[in-house]
Amino acid sequence: MGHRVLDVRAAANRYAAQLQQCFRPDCVASYTLARTVHANMKTSGFRPRGHIINRLIDIYCKSSNLVYARHLFDDIPEPDVVARTTLIAAYSASGEILLARKTFDDTPMSIRDCVIYNALITGYSHNNDGHNAVKLFREMKLHGLKPDEFSFTSALGALASIAEWECQCQQFHCAAVKSGTSNITSVSNALLSVYVKCASSPMESSSTLMNSARRLFDEMNRRDELTWTTMIAGFVRNSDLEGARECLDQMDVKLGVSWNAMISGYVHHGRSEEALELFRKMHSLEIYMDEFALTSAISACANAGLLEHGKQIHAYALKTEKNPSPDFSLSVNNALITLYYRFGNIHLARKVFDRMPERDHISWNAVLSGYASSGQIEEARAFFAEMPERSLLAWTVIISALAQNGSGEEALKLFNQMRLEGFDPCDYTFAGAITSCAVLGSHEHGRQLHGQIMKLGHDTSLSVGNALITMYARCGTVDDSYNVFLTIPYIDSISWNAMIAAFGQHGQGSRAVDLFEEMLRADIVPDRITFLTVLSACGHAGLVDEGRRYFNSMQIFGISPGEDHYARLVDLLCRAGKFQEAKDVIDSMPSVPGPPIWEAFLAGCRIHNNMDLGVQAAEKLLELIPQHDGTYVLLSNIYANAGKWKEVAEVRKLMRERGVKKEPGCSWIEVESMVHVFLVDDSAHPEVKEVYNYLEQLVIKMKKLGYMPDTKFVLHEMESQEHKERALSTHSEKLAVVYGLMKLPQGATVRVFKNLRICGDCHNAFKFMSRVVGREIVVRDGKRFHHFRNEECSCGNFW
Repeated sequence: MGHRVLDVRAAANRYAAQLQQCFRPDCVASYTLARTVHANMKTSGFRPRGHIINRLIDIYCKSSNLVYARHLFDDIPEPDVVARTTLIAAYSASGEILLARKTFDDTPMSIRDCVIYNALITGYSHNNDGHNAVKLFREMKLHGLKPDEFSFTSALGALASIAEWECQCQQFHCAAVKSGTSNITSVSNALLSVYVKCASSPMESSSTLMNSARRLFDEMNRRDELTWTTMIAGFVRNSDLEGARECLDQMDVKLGVSWNAMISGYVHHGRSEEALELFRKMHSLEIYMDEFALTSAISACANAGLLEHGKQIHAYALKTEKNPSPDFSLSVNNALITLYYRFGNIHLARKVFDRMPERDHISWNAVLSGYASSGQIEEARAFFAEMPERSLLAWTVIISALAQNGSGEEALKLFNQMRLEGFDPCDYTFAGAITSCAVLGSHEHGRQLHGQIMKLGHDTSLSVGNALITMYARCGTVDDSYNVFLTIPYIDSISWNAMIAAFGQHGQGSRAVDLFEEMLRADIVPDRITFLTVLSACGHAGLVDEGRRYFNSMQIFGISPGEDHYARLVDLLCRAGKFQEAKDVIDSMPSVPGPPIWEAFLAGCRIHNNMDLGVQAAEKLLELIPQHDGTYVLLSNIYANAGKWKEVAEVRKLMRERGVKKEPGCSWIEVESMVHVFLVDDSAHPEVKEVYNYLEQLVIKMKKLGYMPDTKFVLHEMESQEHKERALSTHSEKLAVVYGLMKLPQGATVRVFKNLRICGDCHNAFKFMSRVVGREIVVRDGKRFHHFRNEECSCGNFW
């Protein structure tokens, strides 16, 4: 009998030693060896006792083979607390928190100890269930178990994610003091973390909690790297950079991670110069600058407009890191890409990207954003097509870029494709799609998107609200724009600017001025865009005195008028026929007048048929921008209106010699979700004959009301009045409007869009046409909207 006991003991010692060899970093090898040892036990008839079984369960758990661990556990008649704790910890680590809880609940109260509670508290904490972790901690105390430092550290880690009240922090602090664990550094660090995170809660004063954190910090006997970093990061997170810097300056040991937190804080709060100063000091003290320090410094250079400094840091990184780790290379290179594209050096950003050994979605998105922000849409398209994985951000960037660069139809196609691929649009993506509708003038599609936005709860988004204001305005329904403006929960200067511009574009200059005055009364400081919009609104409504006054008031708000502001003022004066005053303004400019000034002057000359001044302005433009077709067209129109056909021919000859081509005029209208495009003298549209026939019938009725075709707008020499009238009747905007009258429901507003300025005769014709058909006709040309109702136009002829 004695020999048998000795044999069993020897076998147990042998198996225990073999299992000890299974605790190695290679989990696969550990699992394989443990299975072999376990199989040998079974075949030899050896019946392992608790400590052997617990070791097997531990090995299976650590090698992520929980099924085998559970089988072995279930074979034990009465598993001890060690086996139960091991399984609970393994379930928690794998995210199976419900199974961990069930194993805990199945454990008899008589054998539960502090360790098993710690295992489940830690599991809840790691699985972001702070409420259950704290609840279990309190339950543990109710059952008479005394928490140790591990209990407090785990429970406090969980509390940090849910703490919203100062009393929660204080209760745990008192409990730690009473238990005698508050002097342990790990517990004190966990308490610090709770205080600084709770300080971010909107329920409490951050300064009060940060003061409590600072008192705890000052009372600590021993501080480690985590202590300093938590305290500095806490001050930074709560926007107390002075407190963070004071703490940093008190450090005896120069810990890189704490300096990184301080530099990052400066960067995120827009204090780039201080961030770079600290970075330089860090270098002089020979503190190792890792990827976090370099990334923050590069970001500071990007924010402060210091390209050369950024290049120097780039060179330093290349020099000091001969064999950088993948994490180092990735974060630093991503920051460099952003630095270079912000300065318009997308080719350098692309060079950094092409040389990266590893890339993530941030790398791809940064280059895509660079192409988009620099207006290189073809390159953006090609790069987007190359992307191995497309995040929601990537879709948003390309959709917005296409929309803002006039490719609204393609942007909407990508928006639909994105949704088919399973992405749910965020508010910024919706804003890009709405902008596409604005570009296309697709009112119905825009309304449908608005409905989806409200259903998904994105209607509170500022970016969506601003996009909707512009979309409705550009689709011809300015009242809908104003409704959005009034109902979105928050508006910023962009909202005000968009609404003022909307009123101006729709000929409602007085409303634009009233809204601008309301903006001032609301203490919203106008920016340079605000003045551009209100000056334009005054110009298109004949509000000369108001325009002068607003232009002169810019200095009050610290804004120096730019050339674009002067151009708006010149346009305002020229539209009112005040050419001498406009010339005086041009002569008073602080810089040499450029193309926008002379374009505004030339446009005014065309309105008032001032040929002499118009020719002078055109000559200036032909010197400055000889390839711009608009100058030739306006000059040709001025000559044509004066009947100087020889000069018209000379202008056209000059265009041919210089290779300048006039942009062809086209108009389009949306009918039943389909866009119909018409060109001048169109013969391609399948229903164009019916359009011409209906137009003839309308003209007969219009003439009875007094309409006479204005043949001065025929820009080609023709002898016959009939031929001239025929030429006027083939204009694209007339064809599109008539098609809308034919196809849209009775009484529906007809909305037509044209890429160029509306023809003068068409403008007059639509007045009479609106009275004949008893409907509103809205035409958006290249500059503004015209609402025709009962023989009147909203522009008041200031167009």
